Amino acid sequence: MNQNNTLDVLVVGGGAAGLAAAVTLARSRRSVTVVDGGRPRNAPAEGVHALLGREGISPAELLAAGRRELAGYGGVVVEGEISSVRRLPDDGFEATLSGETVISARRLVIATGLVDELPEIPGLAERWGRDVIHCPYCHGWEVRDQAVVVLGTAPASVHQALLFSQLSDNVRFLAHAGPLDPEDARKLRAKGIEIVNSRARRLEAEGFLLADDSLLPAEAVVVAPRMIARTAAFESLGLATEENPMGRFIPVDATGRTAVPGVWAAGNVSDLSAQVGAAAAAGTMVGAQLNAELVMEGL
Repeated sequence: MNQNNTLDVLVVGGGAAGLAAAVTLARSRRSVTVVDGGRPRNAPAEGVHALLGREGISPAELLAAGRRELAGYGGVVVEGEISSVRRLPDDGFEATLSGETVISARRLVIATGLVDELPEIPGLAERWGRDVIHCPYCHGWEVRDQAVVVLGTAPASVHQALLFSQLSDNVRFLAHAGPLDPEDARKLRAKGIEIVNSRARRLEAEGFLLADDSLLPAEAVVVAPRMIARTAAFESLGLATEENPMGRFIPVDATGRTAVPGVWAAGNVSDLSAQVGAAAAAGTMVGAQLNAELVMEGL
């Protein structure tokens, strides 16, 4: 910190993106603190997949390793939630934690991730992240050759079904939201995917109980959640969000810079589709670019 106890960088969010940004900054001898609320999106999952060199590592173990690396370079992790952030008159930011602790920093990195809003069908939320999944690249291998039911509730559902048909010959599409567009139905049938025109009442251990009380067996269920970036604490900064078919996110440029000067973002908060490896890579990019900006400012 400088003489005014102001950090170089405050990182909000201690997932893969936030920790990667913080480690990069700490290795450049920047004073950096990570505030983490302890609610990682992938906490229900048994393991992290498609992460080169760390295949199957538990989410908790991965984050613990990241924290140890950060501490080794002098970085700090603070447990807590940021309740509000304001811009200081002489530039920089002041963040207030839920316990009324105040942290000042020259720059701010938002890596708070997102919240998955699941379809409101009883039984889905309880199995989310285990046998209720959404990404063929995160968990598809683990359900290969199983009886997979894709719950049709969003425009992405048909795309999900086509991708999962690469992993199992037993994929069914439950048209919960209503009849499919004829072209989408043609695509599914071309891949051998049976279309079930019914609504789901609830998800049970053996599969979906349908509107007519029949059971649609399922060993794995694929859903398309609506993904909402966690941004409430930063609204006072005038930080804009945008929408796409997947949900709401913070737009950034190729380096992670937002439209608000001094504010950067990385991971799922700015890229709804990012897996763990991509989120960490984005965090590393933000850390490097932010350090370069501070070097140039020092000139």
